[in-house]
Amino acid sequence: MEGFKPLKWSRGPHQNWGGLLASMTLILGLSGVARAEDLPKITFCTNWFAEAEHGGFYQALATGLYKKAGLDVTIKMGGPQVNGLQLLAGGRCDFYMGYPMQDMAAVANGLPIVTVAASFQKDPQVIIAHQGVASLAALKGKPILVSQSADTTWWPWLEQKYGYTKSQQRPYTFSVAPFLHDKGLSQQGYVGSEPFMIEKGGEKPVVFLLADHGWPMYAETIDTTRDMIAKHPEWVAAFVKASMEGWKSYLANPAPGNKLIVEADPKQSPEQLAFGLKMLKKYQFVTGDEAAKDGIGIMTDKRWKTMFDFMVQNKMLPSGFDYKKAYDLQFIKAIKVLPSAADAK
Repeated sequence: MEGFKPLKWSRGPHQNWGGLLASMTLILGLSGVARAEDLPKITFCTNWFAEAEHGGFYQALATGLYKKAGLDVTIKMGGPQVNGLQLLAGGRCDFYMGYPMQDMAAVANGLPIVTVAASFQKDPQVIIAHQGVASLAALKGKPILVSQSADTTWWPWLEQKYGYTKSQQRPYTFSVAPFLHDKGLSQQGYVGSEPFMIEKGGEKPVVFLLADHGWPMYAETIDTTRDMIAKHPEWVAAFVKASMEGWKSYLANPAPGNKLIVEADPKQSPEQLAFGLKMLKKYQFVTGDEAAKDGIGIMTDKRWKTMFDFMVQNKMLPSGFDYKKAYDLQFIKAIKVLPSAADAK
């Protein structure tokens, strides 16, 4: 397939995890007594402006979970013009909030990216319609506001499943104003964001969560580099564990994390944050599916194979690509931060 470079892959000595993971508890336990000035400085880059969907990471920072794990973490906020994977590959970030399809494509093109956990078991991506629209199938042939990134993510799936065509697409500018002014339009969105803004605009929208209709992607993954895993696997383990503990804490009491979110993005109102948290719990993005029994952040080979197969079917990846290069299950399997009983239901 054009555009993909041949990759060299070697399972070096750092892949011998037996002794490393056996000693991880001791490493993490001792790290809490380190002086702050001695802690390794870690930068985590998010994929968007600060919001409830990033709450677990801000919570881990706000409540001292990262410092307790032996890390001095800084969170850098992303946005529509920020290419986080390039920042990660270029050493500007130590960890990045990624997305499996983009991660696999990046690895196929030679970037040394590795996904080590999936904060969300479901993708929060939604299609939003006006009242009276009964199904996603009913939107076939109708205009839908979408961003360019849809063509390399979920739009081909809608074409496969419901017969959508690119002629339906209209440019989405991350504003709900066109939707509110035109009853014939539908649009993309995140379940915790645009539906809230539309409700504030005076309309109750119809919201279709793509994950509930078969869209298989994880979301809000934790990505790092092969070099980080090779040189500092204990930092990777510590960051993943503290982040998953942060998510458990955020779902129970979001106030500390929300304080930092508002400091990073003052446009986030208490009502917006409360709505985002409500959606996180309603759809069990963090605690549902395999996470309920295997722990927050869990990933599986089976799910990665499903995501890879979709990309191959849509000519986004060559069939011969070794997709297992794009992820590493070792860290998240060693942690098992189980949701609280209430959140796991």
